[in-house]
Amino acid sequence: MVLPRWIRPTALATTLDQYPYPFASGGQDMANPLPTFAARWADTVAAAPERPFLIWEAPDGVVTRWTYGAFDEVVARIAGGLRERGVSRGSRVGIALPNCPAFVAIWLALTRLGAAMVCSDPSARAPEFTAQLRRTRASLGFCGPDQAAEYRAAAARTGTEVVEVELTDTGFTALRGASAVTAVDAQPADLAGLMFTSGTTAEPKCVMVTQANYAFAGEVMASAAALRAADRQFVVLPLFHANAQYYSFAPAITAGASVVLMPAFSASGLLTQAARHEVTHLSLFAAPIRMVLARGATPVPGLRIVHCWYAQNITDEQYERFAELIGCRPRQLYGMTETVPAVLTNRAIVPEPASMGQPTLGCRVEIRDPKTGAALATGDEGEVFVAGEPGSTLFAGYLDAPKATADSFPFDDGWFATGDRASVDPQGRFFFAGRRGDVLKVSGENVSLVEIEAVLAQHPAVLEAAVVGEPDPVRDEVPVAYVVRTPAAPPGALDDLPEWCTARLAKSKRPVRFEQVAELPRTSVGKIRKFKLSERPGT
Repeated sequence: MVLPRWIRPTALATTLDQYPYPFASGGQDMANPLPTFAARWADTVAAAPERPFLIWEAPDGVVTRWTYGAFDEVVARIAGGLRERGVSRGSRVGIALPNCPAFVAIWLALTRLGAAMVCSDPSARAPEFTAQLRRTRASLGFCGPDQAAEYRAAAARTGTEVVEVELTDTGFTALRGASAVTAVDAQPADLAGLMFTSGTTAEPKCVMVTQANYAFAGEVMASAAALRAADRQFVVLPLFHANAQYYSFAPAITAGASVVLMPAFSASGLLTQAARHEVTHLSLFAAPIRMVLARGATPVPGLRIVHCWYAQNITDEQYERFAELIGCRPRQLYGMTETVPAVLTNRAIVPEPASMGQPTLGCRVEIRDPKTGAALATGDEGEVFVAGEPGSTLFAGYLDAPKATADSFPFDDGWFATGDRASVDPQGRFFFAGRRGDVLKVSGENVSLVEIEAVLAQHPAVLEAAVVGEPDPVRDEVPVAYVVRTPAAPPGALDDLPEWCTARLAKSKRPVRFEQVAELPRTSVGKIRKFKLSERPGT
């Protein structure tokens, strides 16, 4: 795979002085090539084989632990099993597994062989599995018992061999080969992950992530979180998603830290689990935080959390309540599957809850005019653009979609257009203003859906809200609100929403209709799929 060289930033300050990424040197130093993620794992294993790596609490409560050295033996034998099934450098292998140690082991074994995992949501159905396996040309796929019927139906259509994994088998019986593979057969530009975007505004694209990308994510995110070898990451978000891979596992491996892996997120159990396993670092989205608070959580003795990433906005009141619960000030961040690390992160000291953060050390971010590419002044609202090197500090492109890839780099200077809108204040803090489609033209006026949602979220009986546009024969477009009532609120508690908005919003911004729903359509990590709301009858 040949990586395009679209950008050569030369003036970027970074503490990653020994890290040979093109952005730091004005181009890759061929005498000092980019690292691979497989090499990062091997380095940590060699340096500290007895250090704890993975702590797994199974659904039945049984806990299994592996050191780096012990898990490397597992990885070596599974790499042998993969090779016996025909996997080699350049192969694509499907993984449709819930959180479990087998997922981690297969992932690391594939990186050792220079092969790529095709990450699928285990809750998907046969048509989606079929599309993903066919699109990536996966020769082999792994699934759990709950996914077997749907996954096998898909694999039968694509000619993909399927291996069913028993999730309770911590000996990895079905995965081990007769011999171990200890040598790394991977190059920095080799694909290590094929991940489908969340599809919050449209159907998913397939993002190509290289070995160098994962290594870069680990370095940047370990530095941003001040992660140490003695720290312990807490992973409750799904492993097939970029968040758990980029923000938790990659930095843990880079720093030699340990990871506590849970089968799934539990709103009622999160804090007690964190205390029981002495975790120090966790990463969440806004939706899980709201779920914890909605359960009426109270402080839990023994918590050792010192750091918490979160993405998407929560209200000031929710932020303060959650900060008090976990004992530290959460730090909002911003990133995408395509940007690899979180390119914006809040400062560790006095984080601003309403802000997406400031450019992460090692990353370049600007607000630009999406039509001209010109950088905008402080306070002006525009689109978020990210600089980087495709395949090393940014994703390598969209699989088999050259036009979509080119469209995401609309100007000749190599800056990636995220599709998100924001502004920057005089302190250099970025503030989210919505996606490209989050602005309506109501009778010729620009109306921000994010602003309307923020007003709705302040209502005491609103748990969460989403606003979409609806065609209107007179005003072109009008806002329609979908709201979820807080569990403790009585049925009629949202009846005053029209008056609430009238008192707080200009006429053009007031929703023409309020739809009360039990829940909002979401991706597996809690992002709202607004285009699904637009497809509902009546919108």
